[in-house]
Amino acid sequence: MTADTLSQVFAALADPTRRDMVGRLSAGDATVGQLAEPYRMSLQAVYKHLKVLEEAGLVSRPRGPQPRPVRLEVRALDLMDTWIERHRARVEQRYRRLDAVLDDMRGDEDEQDHGDGH
Repeated sequence: MTADTLSQVFAALADPTRRDMVGRLSAGDATVGQLAEPYRMSLQAVYKHLKVLEEAGLVSRPRGPQPRPVRLEVRALDLMDTWIERHRARVEQRYRRLDAVLDDMRGDEDEQDHGDGH
């Protein structure tokens, strides 16, 4: 999966209906009819959402007779997780450095307070 794939994944998940579908599929495979149940939209609209999710690599539907299960693909989630964790680690490292600087500054203030006889 490339950076373009990552962009497709995030773009696909920008839509709340598609995010909901992915969330529901995390509990298990479902048919298109089952996925369509909570929405007030045509099956054609559901298929359009699924096409976007398929093109992003988030879901798959095996070939064969209807009804075919829609399956969540973990690889796309792993790609997002890797990207998010890399940036989370960098941010956490920045905060640890900031905490260390603040601790040093507090230590300097304590030394000054005790040096004045207070």
